[in-house]
Amino acid sequence: MLIKTGIIILLVLIVASLFSALTFLYKDQGQGERTARALTIRVSLSILLFVLLMLGYYFGVIPERGL
Repeated sequence: MLIKTGIIILLVLIVASLFSALTFLYKDQGQGERTARALTIRVSLSILLFVLLMLGYYFGVIPERGL
């Protein structure tokens, strides 16, 4: 249950960072660093989520499910 909560929280943070980048892009008219910083945070969170999913699968926290 803890892993599911962590995944959902990371996904919400990724979407929030994406929308904040959109807001900064609109407000700054493309003339600032805030958009690039928000997108950098989004990419970092996405990589973190991917690594955590792979580690969870490797250590057996996330079980393998087949058809």
